[in-house]
Amino acid sequence: MADGGAAKRPKGAQVEERKVDWRRWKQERKAEKKKWKEMKLLKKLEKQRMRELAEKEAEKQEEQMEDKGRHYTLSVALPGSILNNAQSLELRTYLAGQIARACAIFCVDEIVVFDEHGEDVKTVEGDFEGIGRKGKACVQLARILQYLECPQYLRKSFFPKHEDLQFAGLLNPLDSPHHMRVDEDSEYREGVVLDRPTKPGRGSFVNCGMRKEVQIDRQLNPGLRVTVRLEEPQKPEAKVRKGTVVSSHHPRTVSGLYWGYSVRLASCLSAVFSECPFKEGYDLSIGTSERGSSVDQATLPSFRHALVVFGGLEGLEAGVDVDPNLEVTDPSVLFDFYLNTCPSQGSRTIRTEEALLISLSALRPHIDEAVKTPSDS
Repeated sequence: MADGGAAKRPKGAQVEERKVDWRRWKQERKAEKKKWKEMKLLKKLEKQRMRELAEKEAEKQEEQMEDKGRHYTLSVALPGSILNNAQSLELRTYLAGQIARACAIFCVDEIVVFDEHGEDVKTVEGDFEGIGRKGKACVQLARILQYLECPQYLRKSFFPKHEDLQFAGLLNPLDSPHHMRVDEDSEYREGVVLDRPTKPGRGSFVNCGMRKEVQIDRQLNPGLRVTVRLEEPQKPEAKVRKGTVVSSHHPRTVSGLYWGYSVRLASCLSAVFSECPFKEGYDLSIGTSERGSSVDQATLPSFRHALVVFGGLEGLEAGVDVDPNLEVTDPSVLFDFYLNTCPSQGSRTIRTEEALLISLSALRPHIDEAVKTPSDS
């Protein structure tokens, strides 16, 4: 009995032991919390580091894509009066289609339709006044060119029924990179802003010709045509795609894609130059004529914005004669280069739609060589 009593510990000692255990547990708990917080902080820092790396990688990729971009533009100017040489309404339309196709094939960024008959029109808006008559050829040509450049899925939004477009169904499509099929994958797409309510702080909805609508990063007025850079879909089952609005020249300057042409009306030949949309103007101008020097001997300088001008039935001289702002009689003085792009021609005349293809073909190697110059030096 005495031994058993001796084996038992006093009550105070047990309480003291319990207290010590509790303190240790508290300290261990604190140490665990501290360790957990440190791990959480390390994870946060790792995430931040990964995000920064991803941003740097994206910037790097964008810089590499910048190198892919095309930083020069090519513009073409021709008189609208060439339509008056067509024998029927269908041929008038088909002639405009030939010009659009030629410009798309050679990646022309701007088509300027100038007037050499003093009609003085600057817009395609307004009432139809007769496709069969002579006159209004500039407006008709500009409208058909704009119609063909517009992606098919947007045409109903921007081109109501019009007599000028009654034979547009005969025309061959441009099939440019921005004319997308429904299921075609692309980084960029053309779209029209829809008249649909959106939540505050959210962007407008855009029809980009896909099965799903695209929600952009800002609120815009309905009916606007926009170029959208699409984001990679995070959830394939999402009802809408996300995208960012970019400028229409962004696909060209960043990714090197040909993104169609713009159309501009000029009231006379001098307005082709004076109303240039580029701040610095055209730094290379080329006139085409059978009286010019041979294109084979030409060496073009480096440039940012090139302009190639074509004459009508009577050549560039007709445009110079009726222009009230020009006092010269020789058109060659208006241009940096005055070239004959088809020396030793076998026909007395070359039609403007033919001259367009011939000249752009002949100039292409010279242009390619000229735009290489800045980067090589």
